[in-house]
Amino acid sequence: MKTISYTLFALLVIGLASCGEDDVQQTTVTAPAEYQFDRNGASTVSFSGQTTRIQMAQELVSAMSDFDQSAESLNEMYANMDAAGNDVAPFSQDELNISTKSVRSKVAASHDLFNTNAVEGSAIKAQLSTWLDAQINEVGVNENVLAEAGVAGQIADGTSTRYISAKGLEYNQAVAKSLIGGLMLDQIVNNYLSATVLDDGDNRAQNDNGITEEAQSYTTMEHKWDEAYGYLFGTADATDILGTIGAGDSFLNKYLGRVNGDDDFSTIAEDIYNAFKLGRAAIVAKDYQLRDEQANILKGLLSQVVGVRAVYYLQQSKLQLDSNKGGAFHGLSEGFGFVYSLRFARAANSTDALFSREEVDGFISTLMGDGANGFWDITPATLDQVSADIASKFDFTLAEAAE
Repeated sequence: MKTISYTLFALLVIGLASCGEDDVQQTTVTAPAEYQFDRNGASTVSFSGQTTRIQMAQELVSAMSDFDQSAESLNEMYANMDAAGNDVAPFSQDELNISTKSVRSKVAASHDLFNTNAVEGSAIKAQLSTWLDAQINEVGVNENVLAEAGVAGQIADGTSTRYISAKGLEYNQAVAKSLIGGLMLDQIVNNYLSATVLDDGDNRAQNDNGITEEAQSYTTMEHKWDEAYGYLFGTADATDILGTIGAGDSFLNKYLGRVNGDDDFSTIAEDIYNAFKLGRAAIVAKDYQLRDEQANILKGLLSQVVGVRAVYYLQQSKLQLDSNKGGAFHGLSEGFGFVYSLRFARAANSTDALFSREEVDGFISTLMGDGANGFWDITPATLDQVSADIASKFDFTLAEAAE
């Protein structure tokens, strides 16, 4: 058994109360200035697996813009193996190729939503694979064709060129933004911050007694919390988390930065960072009520990031429908992915998902349902309707998110 050494935060005694012959000691758990925790002089923070998956996802999405890729090679990046289950080397970085981890294995794989719902989890994994196939087999083969309603190909967006499906959808944006929900958000709020996962087996007893994992400096409970943290900050600048918010990667970290840049949500990044630090400090202090309070704060705030960006893209795209189809379709594709990611959102202090599969599928159907050609036929009224329905589930207004 190892002894916990509190070196980077303090447990401040704030009072002693006498009750009969018993003395009751009250303490306050104080978060450290940075997300740094030690035991016996060694850091107890570890989230390398999350950093690896973020890097894998980054390379996968980037590769979708290279039409020299095959559908098979994209799916090999997604699964980090070939269709037969054999080891392959699909990435440009050796450390990713030798890893046993993959993006696909953790998509729609949380304990709270998919432990007893493997059918939906498998369907979500397969949907992303279908979009990877379509990027090459539908869009890639029309790389040099001018897109029009019902025809995949390229379309101008100012000085940029976008590559869209026959219905105006950019599959690379659908995949990228769906991974924000299906991988990052789901693993954070529905898995690693779940009390069921944190307290699994004898995790609480081992944490109470400072028993660390074999050959490691951290307890299992500490590590689970760190893994949640890693899906948001795993590729961020650890020396300046808040000062560089949004620059860590192209996924949840990036869009937390975008939301934080809106005056209506200007404290959200700091609130999230503080909740991660205080919750981790609470684990070391064995204050599981405080831990769960911080987990609930994180579930609500991180889900709000996805909700805000879904509404933002739908509303901003509406402004370009007549003047810039390419720009509108680009924004709609990003919004599409964020809408898909709503399936993984949670409300604070709730054990249920904020949106059901049926609700999210209904949003997608509505966005694509104004005519046979999807985004080519979409109307401002449809975008307003879906935006309002999404905003109604959150503690923000449509106007606040749309700015």
